[in-house]
Amino acid sequence: MTARELPGAGVRPRRGAGLALGTAGTVALVASLAVAITIGPADIRVGDVWSVVAAHLGLGSSELTPIRDGIVWQLRLPRTLLAAVCGAGLAVCGAVMQSLLRNPLADPFVLGVSSGASTGAVLVVVLGVGGGALSVSAGAFLGALLSFALVLLLSHTLGGTTDRVVLAGVAAMQLFSALTSFVVMTSADAETTRGVLFWLLGSLGGAGWTDVWLCAAVLAVALVVCLSYARTLDAFAFGQDAAAALGVSLARTRLVLLCVTALLTAALVSSAGAIGFVGLVLPHAARALTGPGHTRLLPVTALAGAVFLVWVDTLARTVLDPQEVPVGVVTSLIGVPAFVAVLYRTRRAR
Repeated sequence: MTARELPGAGVRPRRGAGLALGTAGTVALVASLAVAITIGPADIRVGDVWSVVAAHLGLGSSELTPIRDGIVWQLRLPRTLLAAVCGAGLAVCGAVMQSLLRNPLADPFVLGVSSGASTGAVLVVVLGVGGGALSVSAGAFLGALLSFALVLLLSHTLGGTTDRVVLAGVAAMQLFSALTSFVVMTSADAETTRGVLFWLLGSLGGAGWTDVWLCAAVLAVALVVCLSYARTLDAFAFGQDAAAALGVSLARTRLVLLCVTALLTAALVSSAGAIGFVGLVLPHAARALTGPGHTRLLPVTALAGAVFLVWVDTLARTVLDPQEVPVGVVTSLIGVPAFVAVLYRTRRAR
């Protein structure tokens, strides 16, 4: 596969287009956060959201009742912010994985991280592993790290090339998926099984400020590291030989970026479950706007993923109110036709 085979690889944006897209994306994200928080059974306006935020930051006061203040600050605001962080993180991981592995179908879960997280969460919920000392998020995070460690070991044993990494990820994914299914089928009752399956499909319903700060911190570090490797990722698009000829340390670069994306994915999955298609579709859509250069691509992808998941989560929690739809179900329903449309436009552009 060459660099031109990634959707949007032939785009050459005008100078200043990246800044314009970044500004527009930032405005869209702030507006989306403010409006999404107001959507729901309680009568809350955008002005109320700003007043609550200002009051809790010590920059003003709020005239809302304690109940409405709690709805904004304790329920909707952390959930909406976590949706934005998860959307941005998954989209960035997808963009990095697609370039690093030179595979347009790669996504953040290609390393088996989500399957390992699922197994860790199920062991805590169903079997009580940890004796109460481990939370579901902690179990999921440890399971994700274990899965990634297995992928690194397998890929290194098999030669360490990009195709071996993908094959090792597939093997780990199947292994941990089988373990999860076995534990659920043999040890869980009907109510526990329903709760586990809901978490496995992605849910932001239990979002709290601890999840927001932790995931946001990991995202910030990961984004800085990935941006520092932006030029290197550009070189990877032309193949490993070309990258090596340009002085790129293939093994070190691959290890650093795989570890960063795996840790970010593990943190996001441990807080929100496995939310599919965000890391697969959004990088292609952003690449069609910015071109293949990762200095522009990564920030725009992050903003697009954040805006996208904010509105998907809003739809998931309101479309069947009072019943909530798993976020992963909605992202799949939207992501499949969107991905087909992106591929179709790419095919016509050739």
